[in-house]
Amino acid sequence: MKFTIQVNDGPYQHQASDSAYHFTLAALRKGHEIVRVFFYHDGVLNCSRLVSPPQDDRHIVARWSQLAAEFGVDLVVCVAAAQRRGIVDESTAQSPDAANVAPGFRLGGLGQLVEAVITGDRLVTFGD
Repeated sequence: MKFTIQVNDGPYQHQASDSAYHFTLAALRKGHEIVRVFFYHDGVLNCSRLVSPPQDDRHIVARWSQLAAEFGVDLVVCVAAAQRRGIVDESTAQSPDAANVAPGFRLGGLGQLVEAVITGDRLVTFGD
């Protein structure tokens, strides 16, 4: 089965990001395909490389980055929602060192969510 995942909550806001990560990882390990993970609304905060949790806490942003590196999962962050929350990549930052998108993530538009929904068999949404 081909899944498209949508994450609407920030990494430490509720359980949504953790649940989305664990669902995605389990689906991949069972042989399913993840068309794309799309981060929307406060979910865009999952891509900030500036997140720095305490040592004894889980690092959700690093988990997503590792998932992208290990499985080649396409992690797309809504560019409009990201810019509203101060998330910028090299192409939208005012200076190159101001970019704060973590490795494995990329900014994109809602058209990429629509394309993934059309391509996939199921859309699974986490968060409000």
